[in-house]
Amino acid sequence: MEPTRRRLLVYGLLVGVWAVVVGWQVEEHARMREYARSNLRNRSKDIANTLGAFIRRLEFRGAVFRDRLQPVLDELVNGRTNELVTSGEVIFVAVLNTAGDPLASAGNALTNLNQADLIQEGERWGRHTLTVACPIKGVSVPPEGGTNGPLPLVMVEPPTNGMRGGPFNRRGEGRPPPDGMETNGPGGGPPAPPPGPRPDRERRPPEGEPRPRRPFWARNLTDPEFQALSRKSEMHGIVLSLSLENYLAICEGDFFLRAIITFFATISALSTGVAWRNLAKTADLQIRLVRASELNSHLKELSLAAAGLAHETRNPLNIIRGLAHIISRQPEGGAEARQKSREIINEADKVAAQLNEFINYSRPREVRPARLGLATVVNEVVRTLAFDLEEKRINLRVGGEVLTVEADEQLLRQALFNLILNAVQAVQEGGEIEVVAERRASGGAVLEIRDNGPGVAPEHRAEIFRPYFTTQKSGTGLGLAVVQQIVLAHGWEIECTANEPRGAIFRISHLRVAA
Repeated sequence: MEPTRRRLLVYGLLVGVWAVVVGWQVEEHARMREYARSNLRNRSKDIANTLGAFIRRLEFRGAVFRDRLQPVLDELVNGRTNELVTSGEVIFVAVLNTAGDPLASAGNALTNLNQADLIQEGERWGRHTLTVACPIKGVSVPPEGGTNGPLPLVMVEPPTNGMRGGPFNRRGEGRPPPDGMETNGPGGGPPAPPPGPRPDRERRPPEGEPRPRRPFWARNLTDPEFQALSRKSEMHGIVLSLSLENYLAICEGDFFLRAIITFFATISALSTGVAWRNLAKTADLQIRLVRASELNSHLKELSLAAAGLAHETRNPLNIIRGLAHIISRQPEGGAEARQKSREIINEADKVAAQLNEFINYSRPREVRPARLGLATVVNEVVRTLAFDLEEKRINLRVGGEVLTVEADEQLLRQALFNLILNAVQAVQEGGEIEVVAERRASGGAVLEIRDNGPGVAPEHRAEIFRPYFTTQKSGTGLGLAVVQQIVLAHGWEIECTANEPRGAIFRISHLRVAA
């Protein structure tokens, strides 16, 4: 398998595993939310069923007195010691009639309360509350026009004069008489029936029909009054509104946990991908390093062989040069023979110089650092090139600071010789060359060889240090390559820049100043 395809396969596998982990966490979070919803929903139903059973226990012959039910609702909302609810969980509770109007309630009243819709929906989720509507089982309204069937469970106000006072007593005592009628006696008894037919409420059912089933407190009510009271005061359903604070806290905590797992899964996938990439690069670099080592060994062997060949070539070349020199001195050879002999000597000298530079370039550079006075080495090199300087009447100045550096004396002298000789060959007759040494703030030193020659073109400044690259007709192209070898062997750097307004600067930087 190719490396690129293998890399893509690994990356695709990592992305797939990451996607599976993320999808798993999303599914688990959704399942946790649904589980919390189900628990809250079941809890609300348990509370509603328990409250409905408690209301049935408060029933007294079909009636539930408000003063006995209201404390229960208040306690449920206020959240005092109660085994059903947690403090602050139930924020609103109401008992509704068949029309959806609250008969008794506690807590913050809900807006737009429609019991019919709630009964049909079963529940309604808001941003901060859950509202649940549950019917009270076993409660129904007698059919229209009749009084048969189960007794309705109604809510009534407490009696004002004990069980025998108020509007709902057995004898109707305490009931205000109808308009235009007087009571029959000081005790407030029922009025005497007027002459004529009995009212509807006094009418007995025909023979064979069952007598209407009435609670004692409604025996004095007519059928329409009883139906109206049943519709208005019958307890038909319970509405609970629970706070979603705990639910939201559970969802938020679970989301935070899933986010942490997803974050670490992402970091793991990215780290694994980077590690695989680095591993692949390391393996590739190791392979390249092995190949480069083999190639370097091969080139080293070729360099040694070439150096040996060049060294062996100098011996016959010296013989040829010597024979040509002997021929040029014989008088009987004639002027033409002497001229040809001098040409042979000149060409032999050029080939010998090139062979010497090649041997010098192929020689390994072993640095033996020592404390050297930089100005002293520069002056010695200048004295060596004094003939060339005088021949072209070149003005050479040595300036800057007097520094002591750590370097190999022979290699430093050879590098300076090649650089100054290159400047001498570049400038015209009467030109100027300047050698300047300066200390840098970083602790190192810089040595510059400046000239006012034609300079080096910008596109050639990086190539002049390559072997056999030269811009001079008589150059061999190995002088600056040898300089770069020496500079790199010492750990220095060399660069070629423009010398304004004219010329070139060869700068050697990072020279180590001796303490």
